[in-house]
Amino acid sequence: MTQKMRPLVESSDEGDNSDNELHRPSANGDLSINLAPDGDDSALQNGPVFSLKRRKGGQSQYESLDYDVCENVLWTQENRKIEQRTTVRKDFARWIISMQIGIGTALVACGINIVIDQLSFLKYSFLKRQVDQNVQNGDLSIPYLYWVLTNVVPVMIGATLVAYVEPVAAGSGIPQVKCYLNGVKIPRIVRIKTLAVKAVGVVASVVGGLAGGKEGPMIHSGAVIAAGLSQGKSTTFRRDLKVFEYFRDDHEKRDFVVGGAAAGVAAAFGAPIGGILFSLEEAASFWNQALIWRTFFASIISSFTLNIVLSAYHGLSSFRYRGLFNLGEFEPLPFEYYELPIFILMGVFGGMSGAFWNSINNRMNIFRARFIKYRWARVVEAAFVAALGATFACAMAYSINDCRPLGNDPTETPVQLFCEDNEYNAAAALWFQTPEATVKALFHDPPGSHKILTLAVFVLIYYPLSFVTYGLSVSLGIFIPTLLVGAAWGRLTASFMVLAFPGSSIFVNPGKYALIGAAAQLGGVVRMTLSLSVILLETTGNIAFVLPIILTLMAAKWSGDYFNEGVYDNQIKSSKVPMLPWHVDPALQQNIANDIMNQPVVCVRRMEKVNYIIDILKNTTHNGFPVIEDDENGNRENGKLIGLILRSQLVVILMKSLYIETNRYWKDLVSIQLFRKEYPRYPTIEDLKISEDKTLRNYTVDMSLFMNPSPYSVNLKTSVPRIFQLFRALGLRHLVVITRENRIRGIITRKDFLREL
Repeated sequence: MTQKMRPLVESSDEGDNSDNELHRPSANGDLSINLAPDGDDSALQNGPVFSLKRRKGGQSQYESLDYDVCENVLWTQENRKIEQRTTVRKDFARWIISMQIGIGTALVACGINIVIDQLSFLKYSFLKRQVDQNVQNGDLSIPYLYWVLTNVVPVMIGATLVAYVEPVAAGSGIPQVKCYLNGVKIPRIVRIKTLAVKAVGVVASVVGGLAGGKEGPMIHSGAVIAAGLSQGKSTTFRRDLKVFEYFRDDHEKRDFVVGGAAAGVAAAFGAPIGGILFSLEEAASFWNQALIWRTFFASIISSFTLNIVLSAYHGLSSFRYRGLFNLGEFEPLPFEYYELPIFILMGVFGGMSGAFWNSINNRMNIFRARFIKYRWARVVEAAFVAALGATFACAMAYSINDCRPLGNDPTETPVQLFCEDNEYNAAAALWFQTPEATVKALFHDPPGSHKILTLAVFVLIYYPLSFVTYGLSVSLGIFIPTLLVGAAWGRLTASFMVLAFPGSSIFVNPGKYALIGAAAQLGGVVRMTLSLSVILLETTGNIAFVLPIILTLMAAKWSGDYFNEGVYDNQIKSSKVPMLPWHVDPALQQNIANDIMNQPVVCVRRMEKVNYIIDILKNTTHNGFPVIEDDENGNRENGKLIGLILRSQLVVILMKSLYIETNRYWKDLVSIQLFRKEYPRYPTIEDLKISEDKTLRNYTVDMSLFMNPSPYSVNLKTSVPRIFQLFRALGLRHLVVITRENRIRGIITRKDFLREL
């Protein structure tokens, strides 16, 4: 028998758009849907006319991932055939992939770092020559114009790539990865094209002198690498290596992305343990013991690989480059216990300044979303900020005469400017290098390396420049500029203390206070405590200094949380991503399932007509359809729950013509691999060329072979906090609400816990 239903030549570009999960209308109001098919009313006999509930406020465009494993008949058949050696081989493959994730992430990080080093050295060497040549002639406009040009050109390249090629590559990518691991499907978040734009964009942004760093985007890069390697195929290049096919589902992919994010932290900061804790505290929502070990393994491999490559690149006999952000070798940092209140006060100040930073940055991003909508406008905005940074840098370098002996100069391109021979301008040195190098200089410069005026003006310039930059259409992280601002005002605090209390110079080490200031500022912006403590501990290598760092970060978080949330949470909330928090909304504490569920539910029978399936796929955007057995009167609305089937499964069934009437052609050939082959970009119903043959439309699909026969369900009276814990702990996407007689009354999705969506 010839198949009547076949796919189009090309599937949809992104399967994310096909699996909306909410049983809701558009935001325009209540919606009544009559799902009667053309040409055959029998398929909908006793079917409901839906009057769906309306959610207040804007409708979120994001959908959930299917972390719950569909244990249908095909899945059970596959597992029964699996031998013990196959299970061992599968577990071994997980470790092999984890090792590949670590190596791949480290190699990408090394490539980005080496290119930035080379281009930055060429840029600042060129600018140094221009300053030295033109300062004698009294013409400082030429170096300024060159500086603006060398900032604007790279930034425009990076901004153009992000704006026109892959907008999801903007920023650090940490909020998007955090949402993905929480169970939210972010379109194109883990594509190879996203990684390419991210890598080139980071290089262009850092070389362009924007207030940002390359460390944050490494977490996103690691996640993309993990997602790609674990699937054994590339939908972008249309290549299937026919390996790791058993990892092609959201549940397995999520676990590898956790390892990729941790490997990114390890590559960025040389902190394998910090990478695991970062994934635990900020990224992943679901953990198990085996995942911890594989994540730790990927982090170690990432840090070790990067150490070998960068140490060889720098020609060193010892391995010193554990991460991209190398703070250098710290001497022991002793502290007195009467300094702890000072560190706590610095943490409080960092929390308040971080809260103000988050508030202004959030308002700016809202402004951008409203008024800077065109792509060309985003590129122009990024170029303007790059030119603004060069303008402020030149103004500070030209106006402040802070001359220091060349012997203490930590920069590779010291600028003499208006200083005497054998001296360099310390104010210009803060700008004539990458932000990472400036942070390192503030940590290790000897006492008296900068005037108070120099540090104060630098903070006043770089602080607003950093919150203006984060949110531009460029690939850039927030770790380094935040650390840089904190290190500057921390060193400024040490200078004020010595000025006010000359005797305190005995224990007041500027580098120590720069480290505390950096921790306070970063903690106040991102609100991390445990993972950030370990990252700074592993980066500095000073375990004796862990108590001041922890106290500072805790003070920064508590004081900042009094005003607002961290920068990543703010960004997620403003994007209206339905990410589940750690705890249910207090306003829902007293509610039950009946209060938040959506009803009535679009259901399918165990033996369902193709006509009805086509119509519900075309006329609804639901992702999950409960499978029912009709009641005694043949009424769908009062059917008993026997399973759950996904939109993606129904589309594949139609695409492959898996009907009862044709089962002699496919019954012995169908397997779960048929569905995995289409993952992750399942075709949509619009991609299928549906035949108008009424005979075909009256064919029947037996859902019992494909549905999940044991979906999670709750009673009408179940409390919302209990339901929330099920969603949070199990990563659910749908939860069916039933009566005591197992009859369907509603369905709950993650968006029902979030009132603002």
